[in-house]
Amino acid sequence: MPEHAELLVVRHGESRANVAFREAEIDGEPIELGCRDADVALSRTGAEQAAALGRWLRERSSPQVVYCSPYLRARQTWQIAAGELSETQRSVSVVVDERLRDREMGHLELHTPAMVSSRYPEEARRRADVGEFYYRPPGGESPADVALRLRSFLRDLDRAKSALVVGHDAVVLLLRYITEAASEEELWRLPPVTNASVSRWEMSTAQQPRLVAYNELHHLPTESRTS
Repeated sequence: MPEHAELLVVRHGESRANVAFREAEIDGEPIELGCRDADVALSRTGAEQAAALGRWLRERSSPQVVYCSPYLRARQTWQIAAGELSETQRSVSVVVDERLRDREMGHLELHTPAMVSSRYPEEARRRADVGEFYYRPPGGESPADVALRLRSFLRDLDRAKSALVVGHDAVVLLLRYITEAASEEELWRLPPVTNASVSRWEMSTAQQPRLVAYNELHHLPTESRTS
């Protein structure tokens, strides 16, 4: 039981796109999911991860509010996790907040880096020249853009209440960037965020949330830990 209000931030469980990206990196075939990135569903493993997350949440103090990305894979992660909770726990207020969506890649949506280099070499060069933090793909947004909307989210967050956020790897990484006042270089040195991992911040009304745990996986069976 935490003594202070805390912010739990979960990356969604493994999605069909996560699986497709791993396969594309191996065989070089294009990613064809037949839907928008926002509509990509969880894989079977992702559903298992979400259930494991719910069982872990059931045994600890409940968040007082849940904030969820509008993307399907995040909403499914919470829905499946909530199915493992007690009736009282799952009755918590749930807010779908567009500021928690994944980084939008615009015309490069569902493209691996190798695909971008081969199909859009000029964009690959521009990305290298500008740097990843400020690179905005055509019709998309940069990590700096994501940080701006997350700063807005943190300003509106009631820091007296324990909260659970279900979002994406970009959300977790950029929350660290903001709360730790990290540099661009420090951001890219952070370990990648694993599917269904939990990162925890202690919250204070007087200062930025303080990170106490990052990318925790102890609640997941070893065989279901994917990135």
